[in-house]
Amino acid sequence: MVPEKPEFLPTDVRHSLPMALLRARESVMRQFRPMLEACGVNEQQWRVLRVLAEADELDASEVATRANILAPSLTRMIRSMTDRGLIEKGRDDADARRVMLRIAPAGMAVIHNASPESRRIYKDIESAFGPERMEQLVDLLNALCQTVPEAAAGDLAADDAG
Repeated sequence: MVPEKPEFLPTDVRHSLPMALLRARESVMRQFRPMLEACGVNEQQWRVLRVLAEADELDASEVATRANILAPSLTRMIRSMTDRGLIEKGRDDADARRVMLRIAPAGMAVIHNASPESRRIYKDIESAFGPERMEQLVDLLNALCQTVPEAAAGDLAADDAG
């Protein structure tokens, strides 16, 4: 005998928020992956470069938070990215335990080289979806993220999220 379906399950996975968010992410990231591959970086590395391109220098834990990467994953990435010359690692003068990160010239070159293609992809998506809807969607998603309690936010950080 098959157990009854629990009441909390939607009748259709298309109406499940987590599933809809994953489908939307995959749909968008499918457009960006060839660009990232051509630049020689993966999605997580790209997010780290984007975060560091916006700041002079950041504590590694702040980079992890802003790039939506779990801290242990970022720790593993730091060596690879420094070895490739994409980022530079240092210590905080006030607290030697803090790892400070900044984008290296090679990392900035990746950002500059990818920018025209990235802008084209964004423009294509916006053209298909509509600029007003795109702005509204991003605003709504940001508002949703602020609604989720901080304790749960760490659980939502997926290492492969874009």
